[in-house]
Order: sequence, then C-alpha cells, then structure tokens
Amino acid sequence: MLSVDIPGFRRLRLRHLVLDYNGTLACDGKLLRGVRPRLRRLSAALRLHVVTADTFGRTRRELRGLPCRIVILEGTGQDQAKAAYVRRLGPEGTVCIGNGRNDRRMLRLAALGIAVLQREGAAAKTLAAADAVACSAADALDLLLRPLRLVATLRS
Repeated sequence: MLSVDIPGFRRLRLRHLVLDYNGTLACDGKLLRGVRPRLRRLSAALRLHVVTADTFGRTRRELRGLPCRIVILEGTGQDQAKAAYVRRLGPEGTVCIGNGRNDRRMLRLAALGIAVLQREGAAAKTLAAADAVACSAADALDLLLRPLRLVATLRS
C-alpha cells in the first residue's frame, strides 16, 4: 500500500495502480524508456493493472516479465469498461494514469487521477478529469515513487 496525506486534498491509501498503455506507457506500441524499472519498483507497494485497447497489439510482449495484470478491451464503450474496472477494484484505493479520451472516466472516479501529455497527445476532457498532469509516464510514476511531489502539487 502507498499512503500519503495531502493537506486540503485528501488522505490517500492506495492499493491499485491502473494504467493505460498506448500514449501513456508507450508510444506507437513500444514501452517508453524508464517505465519498466519504475513499474517494478511500484509493484512492491501497489498492484499493477494495465487496461488497454492494445491498438498496436504489442502490450503483452512489451510488458513481459513485469508483475502486472493486463486487460485487453475490445470494441466500443472502453471508457465505461475502464471505469467499471476501477469500480470493481475500489476507487478509494486506486490511482489511475492515462491520456486518452477513453481514460477520462477512470481518472475522475479514482482516488487519484493523473493524466500524461506526451508525443501521442492527450484528450482535453481527460486532462480536465485528472487531479494532476505530468509531462511523461516517467514523471507520472515518479509522483508515486516520490509522494512529496504529489503533496507539493495537490495541497491547498
């Protein structure tokens, strides 16, 4: 579990990290540099879940060897499917990271939603639904690895 008290925001007691893949952890289907070691470190405190449409068909191969559950979504309604997944885990104990329009509902629902804005861009509605925005997947994961960064960003 990852615990952090953020004055004026909330007390976080996180158990799950739900991640989008394409545009968040990967660009053009390839895992971004620096993501693998950060996910490995976070897996000591959080259960990792990658929930994705797997646009490029590379998610399982790229994440091989990492301790994470991979869920591949099909068809339409992916935004609702991602939110339903977070509901099953328990939103109060979940942090979500994403960039796409289909991530906006899970970011809004989670105890902590982090949007990333990288080379593949980010949906404006997803940025608006997030509690925090990071410039890269590495920066977003570092917010969890170095929680005082979260305090600095989210306190009031």
